[in-house]
Amino acid sequence: MLAIGRPLALLDVHRIARLKFPVELDNSARQELAETRHELERAIASGASIYGVNTGFGALSETRVDADALAELQVNLLRSHAVGVGAPLPAAVVRALLLLRAHTLALGASGASPALVEHLLELLRRGVIPVVPSQGSVGASGDLAPLAHLALVVIGEGEAWVGDARLTGGDALARVGLQPFGLGAKEGLSLINGTQMMSAIGALAAVDAGELVIAADVLGALSLDALLGSARPTDPRIHAGKPHPGQLAAAAAIRELLADSPLNASHVACGLVQDAYSLRCMPQVHGAVRSALSYVAGALTIEINSFTDNPLILRREGGGFDVISGGNFHGGSVALPIDHLSAALTTLGTISERRLDRFLNTETSRGLPPFLAERPGIESGMMMIQVTASALASENKGLAVPACVDTIPTSAGKEDHVSMGPIAARKLAAIVDNVARILAIEGVIAARALDLRDQPTSPRLERARAVIRAHVAPTAGDRSMAAEIEALAAAILRGELREAVELAHPLA
Repeated sequence: MLAIGRPLALLDVHRIARLKFPVELDNSARQELAETRHELERAIASGASIYGVNTGFGALSETRVDADALAELQVNLLRSHAVGVGAPLPAAVVRALLLLRAHTLALGASGASPALVEHLLELLRRGVIPVVPSQGSVGASGDLAPLAHLALVVIGEGEAWVGDARLTGGDALARVGLQPFGLGAKEGLSLINGTQMMSAIGALAAVDAGELVIAADVLGALSLDALLGSARPTDPRIHAGKPHPGQLAAAAAIRELLADSPLNASHVACGLVQDAYSLRCMPQVHGAVRSALSYVAGALTIEINSFTDNPLILRREGGGFDVISGGNFHGGSVALPIDHLSAALTTLGTISERRLDRFLNTETSRGLPPFLAERPGIESGMMMIQVTASALASENKGLAVPACVDTIPTSAGKEDHVSMGPIAARKLAAIVDNVARILAIEGVIAARALDLRDQPTSPRLERARAVIRAHVAPTAGDRSMAAEIEALAAAILRGELREAVELAHPLA
């Protein structure tokens, strides 16, 4: 059983959001929640002005709200801020959103009640998936609009999916045996103030990126062997002289994958001096992507385990608490790393596309027929799936333009610098899907080339080839391969290639 209120790993987010692992509230976190909630209520009773508790929001933060209107203030906050537009976020992202919002509240600095955190967890347990539009957040003052749509369902408003039924929030709660939650002071604000949308998308994308960097090593090694390339550039002495951790790991993985390949051994004395960069420089390029993933995963892990609310109820040294306004809701700490990972994965896609292209040109394929066709001319062979890979690689270049360098002031200039982290995160998710498809196309083409070579590769790469063949039938003339490419891309993201060759996930 995984627990919130104590540190979560990115793979925990994946397990709960996608694999539906059970989750509970940590007992010590429950006690901390009760204590900070009591302290917030004491501060309210003292008459102190507390942002978002007994004042307005944003540029209205200097407007005092009467005590008898505090509950109405919280409900109005959710209603007024639920102005997102666009396609709804995928169910797995919304589950991650529920998880991470419950988790940041469970850390105890928001002043939320234990009952509110448990209510969020009950939505997860009972399969209530709020309808959360994907557009409308600039990633400062939190992911306000998407989190407001999520929070409306908590109070029985908005919309949610239960199974295949899209229902009003009240009907969704009733269907699973829950009542709308009655918000206390600050609890509406606590539900929406934070970086959970960008962090949820980023966390799941980082887990997927881990599968992609392994798949790139596997499929790159498969391509190198099928193109009769040399394994010598993986010599550990080369990489000891440039010991970036990612490069060392990529070189070792590719070297081990090629070990004991009869095909590779068959041409060691062929006289070829050097392969093209897309083969020879795989450790350097793939390694840089691994290092980028390590940095981004570290930043996201810190973020998902952080206080991102405002104001915060924080312990005073020597005893007692202070209620302090700050800016932990700002998404800059997430937006910059996410944009970095987008650039890194785009690079992974471009080098894969260059490798797969070499199979189709008789000047670079080392004896293979044009476009790997059975009957070149009558058949087009693999001509057009390389075009698809090129289109995806080019699309990624546009998506990889950093979102974080932009900012538009909001809330009458009170929020005068914003992160654009949600936009960065949505672009990253699109790049992940595109790179999975590019790598799948490389796998299709490399497997076809190996069929034509009619000589086995290494034992581990043969297992990878079997995964490809489980989703893509051997070529027997021209046919549409669109569905097979999609199936193999999905298998890559599920980790089937990584498991077949017995490599560890980089975030494990």
